[in-house]
Amino acid sequence: MEELLELRACLEQQRYADALLLLGELEEMSKEDKIHKIHNYILILLIHLIKQQAEQRTTRSWEFSIRYSVRAVQQINKRRKAGGYYLTSNELREIIAEAYETALEKAALEAFEGQYDEIQLSQTIDKATLLAQALQLIEPKES
Repeated sequence: MEELLELRACLEQQRYADALLLLGELEEMSKEDKIHKIHNYILILLIHLIKQQAEQRTTRSWEFSIRYSVRAVQQINKRRKAGGYYLTSNELREIIAEAYETALEKAALEAFEGQYDEIQLSQTIDKATLLAQALQLIEPKES
C-alpha cells in the first residue's frame, strides 16, 4: 500500500523516472506473491502424488486435493488481461524441484501412517516420474 501512495505522489509531482522504478518494484512484488502461492499449491500436489505412488493407491480426498491444486496453479499462473502465463514450464519445473524435499518430508508423516521417514519413503517412489507427472498436470496447455 505504501508503494501505491508513493507512486501516486511521483505521478502528481511529474517524477516519472521515480514512478517507473516504483512500477518495476510493484511488478516484482506481484510476481513474487504469485510464485509463493504457486509453490504452496505445488507442495500440496506433490504430497498427494508421493502418497499415491508410495502406497500404490488413492483416496477421494487425495484426488480432490490433486485436482484442486492443479486448478489453483493454473488459475494463479494465467495472465488475465495480457494473456499468456506468469511462469514458463521451465520455471514451474524449478518450483516443483524446490518443493519436492519438503513435500517428501510431509508425505512421510502421512503415508503408511507415518511408519517411514522421508529417506525410507523416497526409496518407494520414482522421483523423476513423479516430478514429470506434476509438471504435466500443471503446465500451461496451448488452446
